[in-house]
Amino acid sequence: MLAELSIKNFAIIEDLSISFEKGLTVLTGETGAGKSIIIDAIHLLVGGRGSAEFVRHGEDKAIIEGLFQIDDPNHPVKSKAFEFGIEIEEGMVILRRDIARTGKSVCRINGKLVTISVLREIGATLVDIHGQHEHQELMDETRHLTLLDQFGAEAIYPAQNEYSQVFRRFEQTLHKLKSLSENDQQTAHRLDLIQFQLDEIQKADLKPNEDEELSEEKRRLGNFERVFEAIQTGYNALKGEQKGLDWIGMVMGSLEEAAALDSTYKDLSDSVSNSFYQLEDAAHTLRNELDGLEYDPQRLNDIEGRLNEINQLKRKYGKTITEILEYAAKIEEEIETLQNKETHIGELEKELTSIKKDLVLEAQQLTELRHKWANKLTKLIHKELKELYMEKTIFEIRFESEQHHFAKNGVDHIEFYISTNPGEPLKPLSKVASGGELSRIMLALKSIFSRHQGVTSIIFDEVDTGVSGRVAQSIAEKIYKVAAGSQVLCISHLPQVAAMADTHLFIAKIIKGGRTKTSVTPLKTEEKIKEIGRMISGTEITDLTKKHAEELLQLAGKNKIK
Repeated sequence: MLAELSIKNFAIIEDLSISFEKGLTVLTGETGAGKSIIIDAIHLLVGGRGSAEFVRHGEDKAIIEGLFQIDDPNHPVKSKAFEFGIEIEEGMVILRRDIARTGKSVCRINGKLVTISVLREIGATLVDIHGQHEHQELMDETRHLTLLDQFGAEAIYPAQNEYSQVFRRFEQTLHKLKSLSENDQQTAHRLDLIQFQLDEIQKADLKPNEDEELSEEKRRLGNFERVFEAIQTGYNALKGEQKGLDWIGMVMGSLEEAAALDSTYKDLSDSVSNSFYQLEDAAHTLRNELDGLEYDPQRLNDIEGRLNEINQLKRKYGKTITEILEYAAKIEEEIETLQNKETHIGELEKELTSIKKDLVLEAQQLTELRHKWANKLTKLIHKELKELYMEKTIFEIRFESEQHHFAKNGVDHIEFYISTNPGEPLKPLSKVASGGELSRIMLALKSIFSRHQGVTSIIFDEVDTGVSGRVAQSIAEKIYKVAAGSQVLCISHLPQVAAMADTHLFIAKIIKGGRTKTSVTPLKTEEKIKEIGRMISGTEITDLTKKHAEELLQLAGKNKIK
């Protein structure tokens, strides 16, 4: 859910912070108070198109920040965030967008700078904004198949996964066949090229980790003089003119004499004796090392030459010797395939025919499941529309399935069709024009799909325009029903909707210091009655209006218990 929203220097909003709760939050207020501006800010926060015009006059930039609390461990935002390398801790997602006066936007998710497209992808999993005239997901026919699959996910997704696995094999085999079926001239050119590459790699006779071993040897040879001097200095200190070992021998003899006279010094004498013999062994080892150290400038040249040869191969065929050898094995297999082209083409054609048969079966099963769930969805939508007093409306899901035109999601293309009046032909959902009817149709669809889309917050921006009476009451109950599964924010001018609110926010426009500002006030019971009364009768609120408002709240309370 959207827990906190902070807006600074955005349109007429100077500095506004709003806390939101679960359930249904209704925003009401006079026209022009800033209700839609708050929704516009959320729209920009989740990746909507920005503009310098949104920046408050006289300010350098507008800042919008939102905190989303994610309780569901399987929420789609988590996989999306992982895809873009964004960490989510303690179930919190913080979106921030700065819009400069120049029109430039800076977007952040949990403190990480992201592009507007990434913000839009993440935002789509968190918020679904529906305005009466907005062309959004449910009106987009290209999204209808996805919505149907989400609705029947329990049965459709496993079948879709089976289809996808076979489809990937089909695409891979088809690609191989097309590559082999190129004309002979292209094949000859390709064969010459990869044969040359293979010869070059094989001639180099590479060994695993050879470059690392050579680099280490090169480092040792490069430090030869310093190592030799250090070992010689150490040996001379022990056995040379400084006679370090002789002096320690004198100490050993003196302590042996002391220990013979007083056993107290026995341990000290033994310790020095052990050290003497260890140093004597070390001096012997240093002598052997000095005798064996020999500088070979030619070996250094050979190493540098070999490393240059390896680096040239790396630039062409792989970042490491392992990658180069893997590439050699790959093109060696390709050479064999090209040299026996006709045989492999025949094998691939047989394989493709077999895979295609499997793909047809998987596609047919997927189509059958979609038809089954389309019937269930149609019945549910008719039920929802009936509850919204649109019992004469006909909804239909139309299929266009091309059995041998395979695509990523199957062979089906679907579109939602609707007829709102008896005798009228069914038309694509996107062609429905009546404001009141469109509001109810969209609300019916949202009531069903909100349970399957996984979004955190759903926003209705004046979707109740153009309705009244019993339809208004049914819309209020339907919006509340949607809020049972998702947080819902709703701008409304209907008192019936306001009465159903779990949280009622009053938006007002005030003038302070010669500038217009927007304020947000959570309403308590008495204030709710007053505001609902204003929505019923206008500016003049009578005792009868208050009584009517109280009755609406009481009725709403009963409807919530149902």
